[in-house]
Amino acid sequence: MKIVLLTVGKTEDAYIREGIDKFVKRLKHYTKLDMVDLPELKNTKALTQDQQKSKEAELILKKITATDHVVLLDEKGLEFSSVQFADYLDKKAITSVQNIVFIIGGPYGFDASVYQRANAQLALSRMTFSHQMVRLFFVEQLYRAYTIIKGEPYHHQ
Repeated sequence: MKIVLLTVGKTEDAYIREGIDKFVKRLKHYTKLDMVDLPELKNTKALTQDQQKSKEAELILKKITATDHVVLLDEKGLEFSSVQFADYLDKKAITSVQNIVFIIGGPYGFDASVYQRANAQLALSRMTFSHQMVRLFFVEQLYRAYTIIKGEPYHHQ
């Protein structure tokens, strides 16, 4: 199963980028992960929040195929423990999901069209984190999930 992490905007802080790179490198032993950064919108001060979400949705939907299993990282989504997330990924692989696309949206969340296309929503926490930090937390959880699936000692219970 191939995993794509689709994000709006780039990771700007070097220390976060270093952390992300560390876990992306580790994940290569377990799965194929593609990181896709969509460009941030320009001149957003002239746009309403809904207009901004709509324009981001156009960019997001262009990157998704009809067969992709799409999971939005959204504060209203399901919350999993690390073990439950590992089980979720394992079940997707077993049920022949070939591509799973996790999406981190822009600062105002997702447009209704993206919610309609999504297969699921996942919350990392009920707390709000910067979009930069969410990227790092998510790739660490992906790595943790694969070590759990493989029975390796990274995750302690």
